[in-house]
Amino acid sequence: MYSPKFYAACTMGGILACGLTHTAVTPLDLVKCRRQVDPKLYRSNIQAWRTISSAEGIRGIFTGWSPTFFGYCAQGGLKYGGYEFFKKFYSDLAGPEKAARYRTAIYLAGSASAEFIADVALCPLESVKVRMQTTIPPEFKGTTEGLRSVVAKEGFRGLYKGLYPLWGRQIPCEFLPIPGGQDVDDAIDTMMKFASFETVVEMIYNYLPKSKDQYGSGVQTTVSFAGGYIAGILCAIVITSHPSSAFLVRRIYGEIGFGGLWNGLPVRIVMIGTLTGLQWLLYDSFKLFVGLPTTGGPALEKGKK
Repeated sequence: MYSPKFYAACTMGGILACGLTHTAVTPLDLVKCRRQVDPKLYRSNIQAWRTISSAEGIRGIFTGWSPTFFGYCAQGGLKYGGYEFFKKFYSDLAGPEKAARYRTAIYLAGSASAEFIADVALCPLESVKVRMQTTIPPEFKGTTEGLRSVVAKEGFRGLYKGLYPLWGRQIPCEFLPIPGGQDVDDAIDTMMKFASFETVVEMIYNYLPKSKDQYGSGVQTTVSFAGGYIAGILCAIVITSHPSSAFLVRRIYGEIGFGGLWNGLPVRIVMIGTLTGLQWLLYDSFKLFVGLPTTGGPALEKGKK
C-alpha cells in the first residue's frame, strides 16, 4: 500500500475505468450535446440515433469517440491515481485522529486536487470532442486533425479555452457529499462525487452484518457499483444544469428559458449514474485483480471501538 507500484496500479485502474466507460456512452453524450445546442433538433434519443445513423451510418452515432477515449484515459489515470495520492497526503498532514474525524474534508481536498491536474490533460481533447459533436457534419474527422486545426487557427491557447468552465463543472462533481442532517442546498453547493462514493460505501458496510473483509470480491464490487451509481445520479443534476459564467446564465434564460437548463437531464442521469457505477466497479475490480483492497469501507470495523 502507498508504494510507487500501488499508485501505478491505481493509475492504470483509472485509465481502464474512465477510458472504456466514457467511450462506451459516446452515443448518449452525442445526443445530449446536440440537444443542448438545439433543443428542437431531435424529438427523442431514439429518433436522434435513427436520424444520425441514416445520415452518417453507425460510425456517426459514435462521433467523438476518439478524443473521448484518449482524453478520459489521461483524465482517469490522473484522477484516480491522484486521488489515492492526495488522500494519503492530506491524511498524513492531518494525523490519524483528525483524518478519521474529518475524513469527508480529506475526500474533498484529495479529489479536488487530483481533478485540478487531470482536467489539464483532458481539456484539449474535450475541446476537440465538443466541436466534433456539436457540428453537423462534424468539424473534424479525428482527434489528430482536430488538435492540429485548433492549434493552427487559435494557437495552443485555443485548446484550453474551456479549462475554467471544465474546472467549474468537473471539480464540484468529484465530491457530492450525501446530506446527513444538513440542508439539501448546502449538499448541492458542494457536489462532489468521490466524497459521495466514500460516504455511501461507508453507510452500506455499516448496515451490513459482517465486516468488509469477511465478504468476497462479488459483494465488495457490488457495493462499489452501488456507491458509484448513487454518486453519479447526484452529479448528473449538476453537470446538466451547470452554467459556467454569468453571461451564459443570461444567454440560457434569454434564448431557451429556465427549462433549457435541464435539457438532456434524463439522458445524463442514465449516462452518469451508470458510467460512474461502472467506473468504480472496473476500478475496484482491477485493484482486487492486482491484490489491493477495494476503495472505502466502514469508519470502524465491526466489533472495534
